[in-house]
Amino acid sequence: MCRSIKTLRPPVLPEEATEDDIRAAALQYVRKVSGFRAPAAHNREVFDRAVEAVTEATAELLAGLEVRGRPAPTHRAG
Repeated sequence: MCRSIKTLRPPVLPEEATEDDIRAAALQYVRKVSGFRAPAAHNREVFDRAVEAVTEATAELLAGLEVRGRPAPTHRAG
């Protein structure tokens, strides 16, 4: 149904994840959890809110992670 969600932190990614990378991972997560690739119209709003919430949580997580020998990235949600 969904591609695997890729790791978004160094050293797996050679550089910081972009907002597009983070949103794509959030979308994949919400698709997997909901079981919908594309929700019906009556579920679109809650689906989109979930993608936004996961995007923000992911950006916050990545901004706070410390990877050995590297400073924490400076991601900003939104």
